[in-house]
Amino acid sequence: MKVTNHIENANGKPLFTFEILPPLKGQNIQSIFDNIDPLMEFKPPFIDVTYHREEYEYKQLPSGLLEKKIVKKRPGTVGICAAIQNKYPVDAVPHILCGGFTKEDTENLLIDLDFLGIDNVVALRGDALKTETYFKPEKEGNQFASELVSQINNLNNGIYLDMDLQNSAKTNFCIGVAGYPEKHMEAPSIDSDIHFLKQKIKNGAEYIITQMFFDNKKYFAFVDKCRKEGITVPIIPGLKPIATKKQLNLIPHRFSVDLPDDLIMAIVKAEDNDAVSQVGIEWCIEQSKELINAGIPVLHYYSMGKSDNIRQIANSVF
Repeated sequence: MKVTNHIENANGKPLFTFEILPPLKGQNIQSIFDNIDPLMEFKPPFIDVTYHREEYEYKQLPSGLLEKKIVKKRPGTVGICAAIQNKYPVDAVPHILCGGFTKEDTENLLIDLDFLGIDNVVALRGDALKTETYFKPEKEGNQFASELVSQINNLNNGIYLDMDLQNSAKTNFCIGVAGYPEKHMEAPSIDSDIHFLKQKIKNGAEYIITQMFFDNKKYFAFVDKCRKEGITVPIIPGLKPIATKKQLNLIPHRFSVDLPDDLIMAIVKAEDNDAVSQVGIEWCIEQSKELINAGIPVLHYYSMGKSDNIRQIANSVF
């Protein structure tokens, strides 16, 4: 079932959803199930599965020269989605990236997902490689998420890269995209960011999932701006409980989001990471309750491969 259909069928009851990471290479699928199982009692209608693009490592050869090696540390997104839908009564939602894919690669991936009965995808540009200052698309790849949305939407209309195909089948993907309540780190302004978000909707996206935020006022203001610009699709808030002191500096730096002063000071005063985790859980519970009271139909949680803190939040909210 499409994400938009799940929202329409909720009948006013808030939906609980979450996102998982593929396991590191060498781990088996049970490591995924172990984190999903404790959350199934809250009846998530769909589960997002992230995709992690390749990285480059350099190995020194006996000659002293460096050998460049492509490494995928978290492979298996498609297989994980298939396994999830086989084991649980949920829809798996794979993330599809521009980075690391040609348009031909993307088309073949989408065909595989269609054959597996996967109805939803989230289209993302993806981050630059660690060795790059700015994002660089693959040769013959999509440069922007809006282009990726267009390619997926073309398949939904039976338009393939090979224009000579006869009687080509149409896919039926529901396309989600990312939104940034505090703007994307590369965007010059929130207004320009929403301008390009509107283009993704025009190209065929049917819902938005936001980047994490820790001040609900930022989310509400973002939604208001989107609505004033004519964006009418569902805007699902993405939430993440802080779990360690390290994240106090890491999250603002890596994701370009602000942390409220009250949250910062509560974490600073926490004696250890157990205390930090409890602060993060309580903060996220209050965020969640306020969003539900405002009539938000779906809350989406970034679990980062761990379910203990998400389960505590869900117990208090759903």
